[in-house]
Amino acid sequence: MAKTSLAICGIHGKIGQGESFTNDRFPDLKVDYALANAAFNMKRWAGDQAREARRCKFGVPPAGNANFAWVHHIVHHLEPVGAAGFVLANGSMSSIYYSAQIPGCLWFLARDKKNGRLRDRRGQVLFIDACKLGRMVARTHRELTEEDIRKVADTYHAWRGEKDAGEYRDVPGFCKSAPFSELGRHGFVLTPGRYVGAPPQEDGGEPFEALALLDRILDRKPLRASSRKE
Repeated sequence: MAKTSLAICGIHGKIGQGESFTNDRFPDLKVDYALANAAFNMKRWAGDQAREARRCKFGVPPAGNANFAWVHHIVHHLEPVGAAGFVLANGSMSSIYYSAQIPGCLWFLARDKKNGRLRDRRGQVLFIDACKLGRMVARTHRELTEEDIRKVADTYHAWRGEKDAGEYRDVPGFCKSAPFSELGRHGFVLTPGRYVGAPPQEDGGEPFEALALLDRILDRKPLRASSRKE
C-alpha cells in the first residue's frame, strides 16, 4: 500500500517492512515533513514494549489504543523545525477521510512554532470545523469541493503568517485561533466545535421562544412575551 501511494504521487521512496513500534527500520531518520494515515483505534499493538520507548516523551499512550503512540512516533522522526499532518479518529466531525466509514479529523503539528520565517504561533492552536462544507454523496461520505479545500488551506496558511496568504481572522462556526489557556478551560478536549462556536444566524424578526425559555431557566432575564401559556 505504501509503494502504491508513493507511485501514484510520483515519489520514489525507501520502504522498510516491519512493526514500526518495536522494530523501527529507520530509528535515526529525521524528516522535514511527515504525512500519515495510520490505522484508527488499533487495540492490539506493541503497547507493553513500546510505551516506555524514548519516542513517548510526552506521556504514556494507552495500551489499548495506538492513536497517540502513532503521534509520538511521527513527532520523534521530525527535524527540530519539521511539520507533520496525519489523520486521527474523531467522533465529533463528519467524515473527511473518504475510505473510512467512521468520522475522522486532520491534525497538523509543527515542532517549532516560533519559526523565524513565519509569525510566532507559540501557545496557540488553530481549530477548523469543516463538517458543514461539501455535500453528502452517500449516507456516510461527505465530499469536499476544490473550493472547500482551498478555503481550509487558505485559512491555515493565513494563520501561519505565510507570505501573500492574507490576514487571518476568526470566523464563527468555521475557525478559531485559541490560546492554551482556553484549551485548559475546556479540559483540553480538542473538539473543534467547542472553540469555533456556531455560525451567526439570520434574524427573521420573530421571537425565538426556545431561546427565551432557556433564558428563563438560567435566570438570565424574564421570559419574553408569548402567545403560548406556560
